[in-house]
Amino acid sequence: MNAVPSRSPLRLSARRRRFCYGVGLGLWLSGAGWLLFHYGLQQQGSFGPQPHPLEIWWLRVHGAFAFATLWAFGMTWSAHIVGGWQTLRQRWSGGAGVGMLLVQILSGYLIYYLVDDAWHDKVALMHWMIGLTLPAVIATHIVRGRRPRR
Repeated sequence: MNAVPSRSPLRLSARRRRFCYGVGLGLWLSGAGWLLFHYGLQQQGSFGPQPHPLEIWWLRVHGAFAFATLWAFGMTWSAHIVGGWQTLRQRWSGGAGVGMLLVQILSGYLIYYLVDDAWHDKVALMHWMIGLTLPAVIATHIVRGRRPRR
Protein backbone atom coordinates (compact mmCIF):
# COMPACT_ATOMS: atom_id res chain seq x y z
CA MET A 1 0.00 0.00 0.00
CA ASN A 2 1.43 3.37 -1.00
CA ALA A 3 1.27 6.08 1.59
CA VAL A 4 -0.19 9.33 0.37
CA PRO A 5 1.67 12.32 1.77
CA SER A 6 -0.57 14.35 4.02
CA ARG A 7 -1.19 17.95 3.19
CA SER A 8 -3.09 20.77 4.74
CA PRO A 9 -6.72 20.97 3.59
CA LEU A 10 -5.88 24.45 2.27
CA ARG A 11 -2.83 23.36 0.29
CA LEU A 12 -3.51 22.62 -3.34
CA SER A 13 -2.60 19.20 -4.67
CA ALA A 14 0.77 18.96 -6.41
CA ARG A 15 -0.94 18.79 -9.82
CA ARG A 16 -3.02 21.90 -9.16
CA ARG A 17 -0.02 23.77 -7.74
CA ARG A 18 2.06 22.94 -10.83
CA PHE A 19 -0.81 24.06 -13.04
CA CYS A 20 -1.17 27.38 -11.19
CA TYR A 21 2.58 28.00 -11.12
CA GLY A 22 2.90 27.14 -14.82
CA VAL A 23 0.02 29.39 -15.83
CA GLY A 24 1.33 32.22 -13.63
CA LEU A 25 4.84 31.87 -15.04
CA GLY A 26 3.52 31.80 -18.60
CA LEU A 27 1.39 34.87 -17.94
CA TRP A 28 4.31 36.80 -16.42
CA LEU A 29 6.83 35.78 -19.10
CA SER A 30 4.46 36.60 -21.94
CA GLY A 31 3.66 40.00 -20.43
CA ALA A 32 7.34 40.75 -19.84
CA GLY A 33 8.09 39.53 -23.37
CA TRP A 34 5.49 41.89 -24.79
CA LEU A 35 7.00 44.80 -22.81
CA LEU A 36 10.47 43.95 -24.11
CA PHE A 37 9.34 43.73 -27.73
CA HIS A 38 7.03 46.75 -27.49
CA TYR A 39 9.40 49.17 -25.76
CA GLY A 40 12.85 47.68 -26.27
CA LEU A 41 12.87 46.12 -29.71
CA GLN A 42 10.98 48.55 -31.90
CA GLN A 43 12.38 48.77 -35.39
CA GLN A 44 13.12 51.94 -37.31
CA GLY A 45 11.04 52.14 -40.43
CA SER A 46 10.90 54.76 -43.14
CA PHE A 47 8.10 56.51 -41.20
CA GLY A 48 9.64 56.25 -37.72
CA PRO A 49 9.54 53.53 -35.07
CA GLN A 50 7.62 50.43 -36.09
CA PRO A 51 6.45 47.58 -33.84
CA HIS A 52 8.56 44.45 -33.87
CA PRO A 53 6.84 41.74 -35.96
CA LEU A 54 6.77 39.34 -32.98
CA GLU A 55 5.18 41.86 -30.61
CA ILE A 56 1.64 40.85 -31.56
CA TRP A 57 2.43 37.19 -30.86
CA TRP A 58 3.58 38.01 -27.32
CA LEU A 59 0.26 39.78 -26.79
CA ARG A 60 -1.72 36.83 -28.18
CA VAL A 61 0.13 34.37 -25.94
CA HIS A 62 -0.41 36.72 -22.99
CA GLY A 63 -4.15 36.77 -23.72
CA ALA A 64 -4.26 32.97 -23.82
CA PHE A 65 -2.46 32.73 -20.47
CA ALA A 66 -4.77 35.41 -19.06
CA PHE A 67 -7.73 33.24 -19.95
CA ALA A 68 -6.09 30.21 -18.27
CA THR A 69 -5.38 32.40 -15.23
CA LEU A 70 -9.10 33.05 -14.80
CA TRP A 71 -9.65 29.31 -14.64
CA ALA A 72 -6.74 28.80 -12.21
CA PHE A 73 -8.01 31.66 -10.05
CA GLY A 74 -11.48 30.10 -9.87
CA MET A 75 -9.99 26.75 -8.92
CA THR A 76 -7.79 28.38 -6.28
CA TRP A 77 -10.70 30.42 -4.95
CA SER A 78 -12.78 27.36 -4.18
CA ALA A 79 -9.95 25.12 -2.98
CA HIS A 80 -7.76 27.58 -1.06
CA ILE A 81 -8.80 31.20 -0.75
CA VAL A 82 -12.22 30.89 0.91
CA GLY A 83 -10.99 28.40 3.49
CA GLY A 84 -7.74 30.27 3.99
CA TRP A 85 -9.53 33.52 4.74
CA GLN A 86 -11.45 31.81 7.52
CA THR A 87 -8.22 30.70 9.25
CA LEU A 88 -7.17 34.34 9.80
CA ARG A 89 -3.64 33.44 8.62
CA GLN A 90 -1.76 35.42 6.01
CA ARG A 91 -4.65 37.70 5.21
CA TRP A 92 -2.32 40.55 4.24
CA SER A 93 -0.32 38.67 1.64
CA GLY A 94 -3.28 36.63 0.40
CA GLY A 95 -5.57 39.64 0.27
CA ALA A 96 -2.92 41.72 -1.51
CA GLY A 97 -2.41 38.97 -4.08
CA VAL A 98 -6.14 38.57 -4.72
CA GLY A 99 -6.66 42.35 -4.86
CA MET A 100 -3.80 42.84 -7.29
CA LEU A 101 -5.05 40.00 -9.48
CA LEU A 102 -8.55 41.51 -9.56
CA VAL A 103 -7.07 44.87 -10.60
CA GLN A 104 -5.13 43.03 -13.33
CA ILE A 105 -8.29 41.35 -14.60
CA LEU A 106 -10.21 44.63 -14.69
CA SER A 107 -7.37 46.67 -16.21
CA GLY A 108 -6.68 43.98 -18.84
CA TYR A 109 -10.34 44.09 -19.81
CA LEU A 110 -10.29 47.89 -19.97
CA ILE A 111 -7.14 47.94 -22.10
CA TYR A 112 -8.66 45.52 -24.56
CA TYR A 113 -12.26 46.71 -24.74
CA LEU A 114 -13.31 49.91 -23.02
CA VAL A 115 -10.61 52.49 -22.54
CA ASP A 116 -10.47 55.47 -24.86
CA ASP A 117 -7.14 56.92 -25.98
CA ALA A 118 -6.98 59.43 -23.13
CA TRP A 119 -7.04 56.64 -20.51
CA HIS A 120 -5.41 53.77 -22.38
CA ASP A 121 -1.78 54.62 -21.56
CA LYS A 122 -2.52 55.26 -17.88
CA VAL A 123 -4.40 51.99 -17.44
CA ALA A 124 -1.75 50.09 -19.41
CA LEU A 125 1.06 51.53 -17.25
CA MET A 126 -0.78 50.53 -14.09
CA HIS A 127 -1.43 47.06 -15.54
CA TRP A 128 2.18 46.28 -16.34
CA MET A 129 3.57 47.82 -13.15
CA ILE A 130 1.28 45.66 -11.00
CA GLY A 131 1.87 42.68 -13.27
CA LEU A 132 5.63 42.87 -12.87
CA THR A 133 5.38 42.98 -9.06
CA LEU A 134 2.57 40.46 -8.51
CA PRO A 135 4.88 37.39 -8.51
CA ALA A 136 6.81 38.86 -5.56
CA VAL A 137 3.59 39.19 -3.55
CA ILE A 138 2.50 35.64 -4.40
CA ALA A 139 5.99 34.26 -3.63
CA THR A 140 5.90 36.00 -0.25
CA HIS A 141 2.52 34.42 0.46
CA ILE A 142 3.81 30.96 -0.49
CA VAL A 143 7.03 31.22 1.53
CA ARG A 144 5.24 32.53 4.60
CA GLY A 145 2.65 29.77 4.31
CA ARG A 146 5.30 27.08 4.38
CA ARG A 147 6.84 28.32 7.62
CA PRO A 148 5.82 26.37 10.69
CA ARG A 149 3.12 27.93 12.85
CA ARG A 150 4.16 29.43 16.15
